[in-house]
Amino acid sequence: MTTTGTTDTKGTGHYAKVNGLNLYYEIHGAGRPLILLHGGLMSNETFGPVLPQLAERHQVIAPDLQGHGRTADIDRPIDVRLMADDISALIDHLGLETPDLVGYSLGGGVALHTAAKYPAKVRRLVAVSANIRPDAIYAEMRVQQGQVGAAAAEFMKDTPMYQLYHRVAPRPEDFPTLLDKLGASMAKDFDFADEVRGLQVPTLIVAADADMAPPSHYVEVFKLLGGGVRDGGWMGEGRPAGGHALAILPGLTHYNIGASPLLAAVALAFLDDQPA
Repeated sequence: MTTTGTTDTKGTGHYAKVNGLNLYYEIHGAGRPLILLHGGLMSNETFGPVLPQLAERHQVIAPDLQGHGRTADIDRPIDVRLMADDISALIDHLGLETPDLVGYSLGGGVALHTAAKYPAKVRRLVAVSANIRPDAIYAEMRVQQGQVGAAAAEFMKDTPMYQLYHRVAPRPEDFPTLLDKLGASMAKDFDFADEVRGLQVPTLIVAADADMAPPSHYVEVFKLLGGGVRDGGWMGEGRPAGGHALAILPGLTHYNIGASPLLAAVALAFLDDQPA
């Protein structure tokens, strides 16, 4: 059984030795490079039609993040800041010149931190369904996140997430450990407002209209980038100075936005329709 949204598009698979990881990544298509980062308990193949849509116009590099998909875990926490270092190292390993970054959920946090810490290595950023404070998430979802841990592994065996992991992971027996690490990561308090304010690359904030946090949270993130505070003007003179933008996608949720053709459409419009 495959995961909902899994794409049948086959890229070229490779491994890169970065920061102690044997990081798996695939390359799809040709054109200006774009690094595509998946969500938690997923892998690069769960982007469904998004990946081939992007690959029609870009060379898409799609890694499996630490402990996910075909990338085996190592002895360190699941932390978006550490994984941002992995993506920076992958950029160096591949000799990429300022690729674009598109990241969803966990991958959105990784992409944001990569752009914040390594602005000279990134051309544009698309952060999808990435929350910058845990208290922005709906209370009932915080309760569910608190239940993520090794004890839940047995109950997840009929889920697409487990079945994908069991099918492709180098060590399928590590699934309970991944749940423990993700649970510990989600239990931590954080506030990435300063990282957002400091972004030096044009950034598109994307969310579903029924996401894990309310639309107001993503508007708040956009405001940190100077957006949503004044009329844009006839010629766009009132838009954020850094070329930042916001998209709330209709009819979607946190769980299907990552495989929606709408996501590919708005990402491509932002990445390709503005001057470099």
